[in-house]
This record gives sequence, C-alpha cells and structure tokens, in this order.
Amino acid sequence: MNVQIEESWKKALAAEFEKDYFLRLVAFVRQEYQMTTIYPPGRLIFNAFHLCPYDKVKVVIIGQDPYHGPGQAHGLCFSVNDGVPFPPSLQNIFKEIHDDTGAPMPTTGNLTRWAEQGVLLLNATLTVRAHCAGSHQRKGWEEFTDAAIRVLAEHRDHLVFILWGAYAQKKGAFIDRQRHLVLSSVHPSPLSAYHGFFGNHHFSQANAYLQQHGETPICW
Repeated sequence: MNVQIEESWKKALAAEFEKDYFLRLVAFVRQEYQMTTIYPPGRLIFNAFHLCPYDKVKVVIIGQDPYHGPGQAHGLCFSVNDGVPFPPSLQNIFKEIHDDTGAPMPTTGNLTRWAEQGVLLLNATLTVRAHCAGSHQRKGWEEFTDAAIRVLAEHRDHLVFILWGAYAQKKGAFIDRQRHLVLSSVHPSPLSAYHGFFGNHHFSQANAYLQQHGETPICW
C-alpha cells in the first residue's frame, strides 16, 4: 500500500505499531484494500501525520470518518482534493473563518495548507469503504488515534485542541485543560451549525493562544 508517515511520528508512536490490536488492524485494512474500494488511497492513510510532523503540531482538529465518496478523501479530516466541491461541513467551516477572521472564502477545499502550518487534521478512523460511512469503525483505528492525541497531550505543551461535536469531545475528554487550550462546540454540519458552531470564534481564539505562547498564528 506504500503508506507514508513522517519519521517523528514513527518514533512517537513506535509502541503502538507493535501492539496486537494494530497488527490485527493492518491485516484487516490490507484485506479490505484488496477486496473493494477503500478511501483514501492507501498511500494517503497517514497523510495527516505525514504533512504535520509530531514536533511541529500547534493545533489538533478531530474528525470522525474519512469522506466515502469518489475523489474526496485524502487523509486530512474535513479536507477534500483540489477541484472537489466543498462538502456542507467544510462550507460552514469556511463561513465561520470568514466571519471570525475576515479571511476570504478559499477557492479550494484542500486543507494541506493548514497541515503544513502545524494543524493536525486527524480523523478518528483513517479508512472507510466507498459509500459506506462508519464501515471501518471499531477495528482498531480509534485506539491508534487516541494514542496519537495522548502522546501530544502528555508530551507537548500549549497546543490547541478543537473538538466539534459530541464524538470529538468524548475523544478529547482526557486532555489537560490547564496545559492546553481546548475549544469545543457543536459540529459544523448543517444539522447543528446554527446551534453554536457559527459564532464560536475558534479560529481567532486559537491564533490568540498561539501568539500568547510565542507561536506563529495559523493563516486559516
């Protein structure tokens, strides 16, 4: 599958790669890619880690599942490839960024530009069957991504964790609020965006916190 994962993450998560659950997960995922259409493409499974090295992480945004439609998923939560129409949640994210910071609406939904600035765009589950949401949940990915969040929360300081929706909030419940900034609201999906996502000012709050701690703000 020719997966790519950046060296500092290989080191930070070395213990996970040896655990039984991860070996079972790898066997399952390999079989799935051989049998049917899985997103994202195999080489991009760890794209969030590959583009945002462990020691460069400033902000963590937690999603749930990769997009399961053709050409959308490329290993970064909420992000789609260049030229792909913006999914509704991503449209709402961009609207809030515009309202919060004044940044213009982007022409692409590809969030690689965020990852390269230190935003870890981490889905809880890193693979999915085509047109079958949630199909790779409870296979081991959640344990692996929990470990990634934990290693950041416990060994780094003054990070921003952005938790949209009940699922992400539960996943980030253990994060030390004295050590990091944790921003929570409802999910940006059309079902909930008008009930507390719009107007949450998470993007300006994140940047203010980063600047307070001597970090360059994110160009959202």
